[in-house]
Amino acid sequence: MSKHSNSQDSQEYLEKKRFFNQLLTIFGRKPVLEALQEKGSKIHRLHLAESNKKAKILDDIIALAQQKGAEILYHDSKALSRISKNAKQDQGIAADLICDGYQSHSSFLEQQTGPFELLAIDGVTNPQNLGMIIRSAAAGQIDGILLPQQGCARLDALVIKASAGTLFKAPILRCDKLIDALKDCQQHGAKICGLSSHATETLSQFQNSKGSVFVVGNETDGLSKAVEDVCDHWLSIPMRNGVESLNVAVTASLIAFRKAI
Repeated sequence: MSKHSNSQDSQEYLEKKRFFNQLLTIFGRKPVLEALQEKGSKIHRLHLAESNKKAKILDDIIALAQQKGAEILYHDSKALSRISKNAKQDQGIAADLICDGYQSHSSFLEQQTGPFELLAIDGVTNPQNLGMIIRSAAAGQIDGILLPQQGCARLDALVIKASAGTLFKAPILRCDKLIDALKDCQQHGAKICGLSSHATETLSQFQNSKGSVFVVGNETDGLSKAVEDVCDHWLSIPMRNGVESLNVAVTASLIAFRKAI
């Protein structure tokens, strides 16, 4: 086999991998229907259980999927549960949505040659908050949203709705464990910034010529201990009238637009 052929095979593999990294699988009849009703949603495949009984909602879903050019596949229940990864709640349906801004955090870091700013999500469990965070980050001056596979709200119809559909184009960087991704960012020269009312430097004062990662934490408990330990810089948001903290989605908005206003 020629070097040209090997190079072509390698390029095709990378493109295929990049495409599949952009897929988000959701499940459940109402969540899938609501996702397909979003104006900006794209669907790669619709997965249906062969055992499904006829229902209007399934007819509506199939019609929308066909309009969007999806491949429609039928599976036995076990095969579908492997796709949805939630046999108890998938209701015999799953959909692979295409999110153009999706990629792995490692792929993002490999492409960086200059400064970058990321927003990292540590244990945000409220879908409404997560959706609003994604919307703000997509609209603001953030190059990527570091979102771990576990520990945060599941990306589903509730998050899609709260993000006003921006989930499909937001620059989301998936990672297995947030702590490992943050350490990878540090190795690329980034400062990991947490927020603290005790910090002397404010969010608006912060300047960094290399990479920066701003971490927002759980609605009740804030940052996890493991993430606190890896933070190497702390920033504050000045507040008046005895207010001690802000909603995590509001905080994310201030971070996303800190240079724009």
